[in-house]
Amino acid sequence: MAGSELLWRLSRRAWEPALARAHRAAVLLDAAAAEALHWGGGAGELLAAGALAVGALSAEAAVAAGAARVVFVLSGALRGGAAAAVRTVLGQGAVRHCVLVCGGEAEGDGPAELEETLRRWMGEGGHAEVVLRGPPLLAPVSAELCLLPALAALLPPLPGPGGPGPAEVGLGALPAELRAAVRALVGDLDALFSALGLREESFAVGALSRIVATELAGYAPARNRRRTATNKASVVFVDRTLDLTGAVGHHGDNLAEKILSVLPKLPGHKTDVMVNMVELTALQTTDETYSIIAPGCLAQPNDPAAKALWESFMNLKQKEAVMEARRHLVEAASRENLPIKMSMGRVTPEQLSSYIKLFRNNLKALENHCGLLQLVLATVQTLKHPQTSKWDNFLAFERLLLQTIGESEMPSVLNQLLPMIKSYNERTKDDYTCEDFLVLLVYIYSVVGEIESGKELDAAEEEVKKALVKAICDEPEPSPLLQKITGCDSLLNLTSQKATDAVDSIFQSLRDITRVRMHMKQFNSIRNPGSNTHQASYKPLLKQVMEEICNPDRLDPVDIEHMSSGLTDLLKTGFSMFMKVNRPHPGDHPLLIIFMVGGVSVSEVKMVKDLVTTHKPGTQVIVLSSALLTPHSTVELLFAPDHLQPDTDI
Repeated sequence: MAGSELLWRLSRRAWEPALARAHRAAVLLDAAAAEALHWGGGAGELLAAGALAVGALSAEAAVAAGAARVVFVLSGALRGGAAAAVRTVLGQGAVRHCVLVCGGEAEGDGPAELEETLRRWMGEGGHAEVVLRGPPLLAPVSAELCLLPALAALLPPLPGPGGPGPAEVGLGALPAELRAAVRALVGDLDALFSALGLREESFAVGALSRIVATELAGYAPARNRRRTATNKASVVFVDRTLDLTGAVGHHGDNLAEKILSVLPKLPGHKTDVMVNMVELTALQTTDETYSIIAPGCLAQPNDPAAKALWESFMNLKQKEAVMEARRHLVEAASRENLPIKMSMGRVTPEQLSSYIKLFRNNLKALENHCGLLQLVLATVQTLKHPQTSKWDNFLAFERLLLQTIGESEMPSVLNQLLPMIKSYNERTKDDYTCEDFLVLLVYIYSVVGEIESGKELDAAEEEVKKALVKAICDEPEPSPLLQKITGCDSLLNLTSQKATDAVDSIFQSLRDITRVRMHMKQFNSIRNPGSNTHQASYKPLLKQVMEEICNPDRLDPVDIEHMSSGLTDLLKTGFSMFMKVNRPHPGDHPLLIIFMVGGVSVSEVKMVKDLVTTHKPGTQVIVLSSALLTPHSTVELLFAPDHLQPDTDI
């Protein structure tokens, strides 16, 4: 069975305990569980199983009238904000019977202790059942990509100045929240690999990846599983922070990447976006009507035609993907006998809009092709979006930066950027906003690698900082991203000092970003410097890792470390001094799983798929990650303080 089909089935299987108990109950989900359900089947599944209502678990959540039973679905363990919210709901006194479906704790209370806790929160006569889920809650975003939404805030920490080398850091040295996130990830992966019957070899690129791979290799349930499992796989963990250029750059000529980057996020979701559906109605398009009509979205798990179109958005170049959108729309219209005039040549957003309007007054056609129409509307809205025309400006400027960095030192690059930082009143629609500028800074500091610090660099950075602080303070209303970075939700409490502190902290992180590849021998650069005949170019770290894995000469990869558990591996390593013992290689097995720790971009998923198809056609590849990144979400993950508070949504 194809990996995509397998992961799709597994994501459904994780919901079986909740579906079996949903009849005549109110179902409350945490944000990450809701996101997994959204990509893997939709709330309709729970309602079809007899749920009275499906809602978000929060401290304010009230149980639907007449529902004496509640099913709580948590993406992780009962702890932190999730525990507080469950306790509040049960403390209202209306619930007499509750079921908790949650992930197992890597260490902690078993079901019996949890049931006792829930009964105590309900009060006299309450009945509680706890079900520890098998596979974790996955969001199957495409055939090759699955996300673990519960870990969306996970990011490898940046090396502090003079901090310990990656070899010295173990799980115990991590901050408590990050430690908990690593344990949750190890538990989730073990549950996932159990469901797939895998016996995996773990490999790591980067400091946090090494910790995760070591913990997975030594985790007792995983060791037991590997003794009996028969399907062999290689799992390669890669730290996102080793190459942030890949997450903030505008490389890909990819429609899915642009849609995810420019359309507003669906409320409560980290991945999916809102698609304005007004065009399918008779309402006049004014801002007031936007909130009346429920937004559309990209996840269409129950619509095969829409799913096929989404795959082409993920895998084709933009021009081909837009032609696919037209082809699907024309086929749907013909099937419904709508008066469509097929035109050849370039596809324009206006042409797609005119086709969409044909469906407007035909309820049956609307219902039959609703998923498809949402994806085509997303395409139209993205192509017309002002941020999309800026995409090409970004791309051109990033290419120019790659040349400039090669020819001059960092201070002169920063001095060239300085005049581009403009305050709100000076900006035109083509100028960079404060957030755009942060994206460019991450691009530069990540791609440049180690830099000489000194008075000149300090002075150049000070000038850029001053200009940025002024621009941030001059915003008429801080954007959601700036609010998170400065910790100020309105202009009233955004002082110059708070903006200065935030910008100082950003530059400290940027300096740390330049040092992340210091310990690498093989993957210590992500830039081809260029020559008289060739332009300088960006050389994605993940591409270097994949080329190494697919390399038929199979030399021992230096920076892809094998993490072993147990005596036999130690013996192998010991004996290899005396005799020829082949160390495990990540290209050994028929299934290759790449786990990007800290998020992955659409372009990277496509690149992994293409490289494996070309160089190892018999190998199946799956990309797992904690988040699907866009340039702005990467900046938020890096610079918003306390991003690893996993329960803040609740």
